[in-house]
Amino acid sequence: MCRSLLTYLRGTHVVNRKARRLLDKGKTFHVACGVAICVFSVVHVSAHLANLVNFSVRYSEEFPALNVARYRGEDPRIIILTTVPGVTGVLLVLVLFLMFTASSYCIRVCNYEIFWYTHNLFIVFYLILLVHVIGGALKFQTNVEAHPPGCFRANQTSSEHQGEGLERGEGLEKSCGEEAHFQPHQPQTWLWISGPLCLYCAERLYRYIRSSDPVTIVTVLRHPCDVIEVRMLKREFNARPGQYVVLNCPTVSSFENHPFTLTACPTEKSGVFGVHLRVVGDWTERFTELLLPGPGVASEILPMVQQRTYPKLYVDGPFGSPSEDVFNYEVSLCVAGGIGVTPFACVLHTLLDSWRTFRLRRLYFVWVCRELQSFYWFAELLCTLHHKLWQENRPDYLNLHLFISQTDRLQVSQMQSHITRA
Repeated sequence: MCRSLLTYLRGTHVVNRKARRLLDKGKTFHVACGVAICVFSVVHVSAHLANLVNFSVRYSEEFPALNVARYRGEDPRIIILTTVPGVTGVLLVLVLFLMFTASSYCIRVCNYEIFWYTHNLFIVFYLILLVHVIGGALKFQTNVEAHPPGCFRANQTSSEHQGEGLERGEGLEKSCGEEAHFQPHQPQTWLWISGPLCLYCAERLYRYIRSSDPVTIVTVLRHPCDVIEVRMLKREFNARPGQYVVLNCPTVSSFENHPFTLTACPTEKSGVFGVHLRVVGDWTERFTELLLPGPGVASEILPMVQQRTYPKLYVDGPFGSPSEDVFNYEVSLCVAGGIGVTPFACVLHTLLDSWRTFRLRRLYFVWVCRELQSFYWFAELLCTLHHKLWQENRPDYLNLHLFISQTDRLQVSQMQSHITRA
């Protein structure tokens, strides 16, 4: 999930097309790793529970240092709640359960805040994991040469040990030089997690420094179907079509970060970039209230009455996505549904500036929306690009196909218009 590193690798020419597609599956690989951790955690916990029962039932009087239980028949639940590995293990299972259940699709869609806050418990998970291995439940023998396995102790006569060995069909065993000594295994968890954790911390530090400069909101426009367009300026901000950014508004929430695809990238002529966001949740509703006046105040009158002050906003990114590959082919097909058109809107903006400089020779653009008013989001852009291509004798460069999924409202609006004309 080191997004900046993946974006850098994706933008280099060293990575070929197949490797770039694998980098685009970073989130899928992250989910697969999470599921694998949960599956093997169940196996790990089950094995330790079986060990606890064995330690209690088969308490070794001969080697008491090996036992986790303090006496024969000790309740395994008491062992769990009174030992460092037991208590930390319970906490690890609880944290992992919260992270796994909150990552489900229904919770992420209905209540994104729960997913976001519980997912950041991975910091607590790593800290407890480092403490979990300190308990020393698993031990190994340090004096194997002086006390080889199977030797008879000094307080046991050689004739008794020889008789036991003959009954088991074994040969003569040598006597022990000393009692067996055991020592807990040295913790090695840090060897496995230190590298990835340091890489992720360096990534987060770099992203924090890069996003520390607040942006200047230039324009805020309200579009049909509860869609807001935000145009911004930021110093030394460069992005490619198809990339996305992560927005953070401290006034709404200091810890929540939401990704939005760029619909306009900075160019040589203008450094303005923009995003389109649909008001579908608590964060977007609160953010929209801070950007735009209430419904009772006219947007045209407000600038004449008072100067609009926008909230402080931080932008992290940009980050790479598969939509960047549109220009790497001679023929590309772009299919979008509703607000999912945002990656291709930036592509159309780029073609409007200079379409001759790319390898792309033909673009098929398919856009499916529920309502007719949704096409107004980028109607001006589509018309301008279509008109420019016609003027430059390339009408076949852009093949536009627009579809409406809910035709009932379209028929009602047509009937209402006919009645009004009559």
